[in-house]
Amino acid sequence: MNRTLVILVLVFLALSAGAGFAAESGPQAGAVEAAAASAAPLKVDTGDTGWLLACSALVLLMTPGLALFYGGMVRRKNVLGTVMHSFVAMGIITVQWVLFGYSLSFGPDVWHFIGNLDWIGLRGVGLEPNGDYGATVPHQAFMIFQMMFAIITPALISGAIAERFKFSTYVVFMTLWAFLVYDPLAHWVWGTGGWLKELGALDFAGGLVVHISSGVSALACALVVGKRKGYGVDLMAPHNLMFTILGACLLWFGWFGFNAGSAIASGALATSAFVVTHIATGAAAMSWMFTEWIHRGKPTALGAASGAVAGLVAITPASGFVGPLSSLVIGLIGGAVCYMAVSLKPKFGYDDSLDVVGVHAVGGTLGALLTGLFASKLVNPAGADGLFFGNPGQLGIQALSVVCAWVYSFAVSFILLKILDKVMGLRVTEEDESVGLDLSQHGEAGYTL
Repeated sequence: MNRTLVILVLVFLALSAGAGFAAESGPQAGAVEAAAASAAPLKVDTGDTGWLLACSALVLLMTPGLALFYGGMVRRKNVLGTVMHSFVAMGIITVQWVLFGYSLSFGPDVWHFIGNLDWIGLRGVGLEPNGDYGATVPHQAFMIFQMMFAIITPALISGAIAERFKFSTYVVFMTLWAFLVYDPLAHWVWGTGGWLKELGALDFAGGLVVHISSGVSALACALVVGKRKGYGVDLMAPHNLMFTILGACLLWFGWFGFNAGSAIASGALATSAFVVTHIATGAAAMSWMFTEWIHRGKPTALGAASGAVAGLVAITPASGFVGPLSSLVIGLIGGAVCYMAVSLKPKFGYDDSLDVVGVHAVGGTLGALLTGLFASKLVNPAGADGLFFGNPGQLGIQALSVVCAWVYSFAVSFILLKILDKVMGLRVTEEDESVGLDLSQHGEAGYTL
């Protein structure tokens, strides 16, 4: 098992070294630079660049925010292991994105499915704008902004497997998942030539690419890995709700970069996305809280925090295409529907530890479909009108994109998990699970009391 992990790490390092060499000395690098020099350069706008870099930092902050949000919801013996799931993504996905991920996601198109490797190791990704991905910001600014999306997405999956997944297998799963699921889906939706983009699917900031992909993959994880020891019998209450609420606040704060930054400029569209993001989030937090209050008799802090995240998820695909009143409706629907989805989890019998499926898979799906209802070219002329603005076909396009994202993400994740289970094993032993992942996987404790 350890030998397998060492071999996989050595293979990854060998590929990394080759990619780095190719980026520095490959014959195509000079050709790309020469072609860029001969073309009329686009002008970098310092305001737009400053805005995008600030948004990149905000989106990165969301991953530590997620670590706190998830970390507070697990039992004390697993807090460090849960936080590590998010923290390690900031290192692993950064390396993967620089060497291969960005080129596969946004590089020159191959059969409308994936980017080629022309930009491997960021070869040809310089400080001049690339017109396809922002006419007023350096290409590297767009690249680093998109890197932050790639970082948080696999970290979201970890909530479904908390308290029982082997850390070594998680590292390998996250790396391979980025190659096999995130990069192709990002190209389909956002890459120049991607087939869903060419079809007209609207996903402003990641409803399909981030939330459906992670939420549906989380469902595959929960089904393949199985339930926690004692699930449904032992008390598994959150050990520190203050962590969770603080994490939700950081997510809310960072999400302004997530959505408003996707305008790739500091103008009117960024303002609109910023405004509707906040409105939907506030509405969803209250919608979840009041729905829970009616259903269970008491409003909980965890419910309000979860509702806020559900609203952030639901508005994400629509944030650059809808106005304030539409965002209010999206938030109200999102909070209530995601609460009901989470409440139904015990009836379906799967152990999604931290409600990734109910919030991200359901919330992302709902947001993508509601975009097909409420999108308006009055908000974004580069988008499309939805059903309520005279274009019923857009709802069909959104529905097709949702089905494709669901099927692809689930199928690839399920197969990948089955292979890793045979090769490395997915779960810790029962003894290690009883001791807790902090000690059994990392040899240290989250708290010294």
